[in-house]
Amino acid sequence: MRSKSPILHALLHLTATLAAGEPATTTTITLKVTPATLSRSNNSLTIQWSGLPSPSPLDYVAVSSPPSSGDLDYLGFLFLNGSASWATGAGSLTLPRLPDLRAPYQFRLFRWRPGEPSSNPRLDQDGDPLPDAHRRVAVSGDVSFEESAAALPAQVHLAFADAPDEMRVVFVCGDAGARAVRYGPAGRREEEWEQAAATEARTYERRQMCGYPANDSVGWRHPGFVFDGVMKGLQPGRRYHYKLHLAFLFGDLGTYVPYNTYFRTPYESLSTVRWILRDLQALGDKAAFISHIGDISYAKGYTWLWDHFFEQIEPIASRTPYHVCIGNHEYDWPSQPWKPSWAANIYNGKDGGGECGVPYSIKFRMPGNSSLPTGTGAPDTQNLYYSFDAGVVHFVYMSTETDFSQRSDQYNFIKADLERVNRSWTPFIVFQGHRPMYTSSNEHLEPLFVKHNVTVALWGHIHRYERFCPMKKHQCLDTSSSFVYPGAPVHVVIGMGGQDWQPSWKPRLDHPDVPIFTQPNSSMYRSSEFGYMKLLATREKLTLIYIGNNDGQVHDMVEISSGQASSEAELVATTQRISWMYVEIVGCVMLALLIGFAAGFLTRRKDSTK
Repeated sequence: MRSKSPILHALLHLTATLAAGEPATTTTITLKVTPATLSRSNNSLTIQWSGLPSPSPLDYVAVSSPPSSGDLDYLGFLFLNGSASWATGAGSLTLPRLPDLRAPYQFRLFRWRPGEPSSNPRLDQDGDPLPDAHRRVAVSGDVSFEESAAALPAQVHLAFADAPDEMRVVFVCGDAGARAVRYGPAGRREEEWEQAAATEARTYERRQMCGYPANDSVGWRHPGFVFDGVMKGLQPGRRYHYKLHLAFLFGDLGTYVPYNTYFRTPYESLSTVRWILRDLQALGDKAAFISHIGDISYAKGYTWLWDHFFEQIEPIASRTPYHVCIGNHEYDWPSQPWKPSWAANIYNGKDGGGECGVPYSIKFRMPGNSSLPTGTGAPDTQNLYYSFDAGVVHFVYMSTETDFSQRSDQYNFIKADLERVNRSWTPFIVFQGHRPMYTSSNEHLEPLFVKHNVTVALWGHIHRYERFCPMKKHQCLDTSSSFVYPGAPVHVVIGMGGQDWQPSWKPRLDHPDVPIFTQPNSSMYRSSEFGYMKLLATREKLTLIYIGNNDGQVHDMVEISSGQASSEAELVATTQRISWMYVEIVGCVMLALLIGFAAGFLTRRKDSTK
């Protein structure tokens, strides 16, 4: 790494830079940020200032990147009153984490008085103006990641590929140079590992965004280059290690933790079954894969939030396959090609922040090849609908944002896919999509669900947990918590993470002014607490468990029997846990961190003096 010059070090102690209209003062205002160079293992910062005369509780430090960006285009900000000594005109704040945006950061100190109107055209999520930026009084030196960081793989995440003996690894680099994935089973020497080229350095441009803020200087930052490599010929039940490198070079630029592979091949012999079981005993309660059904990062047009999100999930997603489907906050925009007749007013917002599905399509690579032209000139939308088997469960993902009405391409895929399910291998079917079916349309999908015995339908979008009885035409077929599959799916809304200000439940029609949210007979359990869902499956029984974040305890559980008997060999085989956490809560954690260390990248911390 190149050493820093004395001039660059001196920049960390810049004196005040007075903006037009700021009164002259004999006080020297300093703004210091340390360290000046960040690494992947240490990306926390300390911000210190001194000499600020007559401090205001609304004075703040803005986080900007790159340094050439305008004052109003800050990524986030911190009010100085977060420091205990702010009233003295000096203090310090700590940022626990900054994502690597492949460009330097700069910090700027602004004055803002209580009662002073803001001329900032940007609004927070409550519709209030964000802090003004016309009275800048100090600027820090640049803060950068190590020079090698751009070449190193970042934001690593796994996904199942199209063949049962394959695993895909996706990652981001700051340049489009060739990369490779090297991998091998645990216990084998590295020189005997296989190597696969990481292909398609995909990226997207500002001009391909379809609206504000995604196509504006306030939201756009270059996303880097996305690579993916497919590890092939993997054997069921074996643990594998992998490393990501510059292509065909054996220098170890970055080593990532080993991951445990699960495969969805049928098990043919008792010896294979016992081999898998031994490995599973070592795994304990680790998830087989993670399912995140829409509203992935809540970037909503602010590109850097994708970087922050992927860095947060990397410790999990780099060792456990991470599967997604598209939601309204990745796609929804007035120009989107499809708006269902029964809900045109719902599918006509700007929830996608002008992204129109492009970052989602580039940053993930799910099985299958579903694709749809956007109609906006942007690249086709990918990762719309697909399916795979995992153990004794067949999983189907759909896009609620693109046409799923009868005779559409997506409907035809779902119909054909359900018709091909081999129930002797996978007695359970779990269907997933973002917007709940009974709040969008049930007339198209429900007949397919009933005809092909879909076991469970999981939905997001509504930031609550609610489990319904198995339903057919809005009628309950069973109201207990343990039953043999009755011929219709159990619908569960699992959008527990995310914002919590929306109305919790459907109001009673006879109380329109003062709603009373009476729990309907079809609702078996509901909760407004954050949490996640775990799914466990054997050939005989599928179990859904809702765990609360507040206490880590089981709040709800339902058991659905398949009615199939298991032989001893099958029972041993299917003791594997086909389990996952619904991790929209990761998006919530991301937002919480942003609010905690930067008063929100898209939201404003209220005046603590009010």
